[in-house]
Amino acid sequence: MAVEQNRRDFLGMAFGGVAAVGGVFALGAMKQTWDPLPSVQAAGFTTVDLSPMKPGEFRTIEWRKKPIFILKKDSNMEKNGNRDVVVDGSEYTVVIGLCTHLGCIPAWKPNEQKFHCACHGGDFDVSGVNTFGPPPRPMDIPPFKIEGSKLVLGEEGPEYDKLVGNA
Repeated sequence: MAVEQNRRDFLGMAFGGVAAVGGVFALGAMKQTWDPLPSVQAAGFTTVDLSPMKPGEFRTIEWRKKPIFILKKDSNMEKNGNRDVVVDGSEYTVVIGLCTHLGCIPAWKPNEQKFHCACHGGDFDVSGVNTFGPPPRPMDIPPFKIEGSKLVLGEEGPEYDKLVGNA
């Protein structure tokens, strides 16, 4: 009878051990599905060096699959202290390049110094503020931080907080 009991105890412990190891592996696999993919983490931050830009130069970059418009303002362009990003004494317009009406991508018209959305005729001034047509609000400013002459998109710095009113 004692031999039968020992065998039953051994089988119970062996089954329990296998179940515990399987449970640990299952929990590890579940945790991996909750973690963001490396490609998603890498897309979270984009660094842009603004030092080579010349006055009046317009650049489009991609951040989180959205177009970001960066315009270095020259002396003829209207300044907007509530929306301009100042880096090394120069003013920049930095906005998410999507019309706030229906999400179309406006085009920069340097001769007219405005962004024009061809979808429904909306216009934005040189600072991304809606001036005509159906857009209900200015173009959005992406979260950013300034590090020297570089702009780090995706991270909120004190300059961003000041522009959006979080300061």
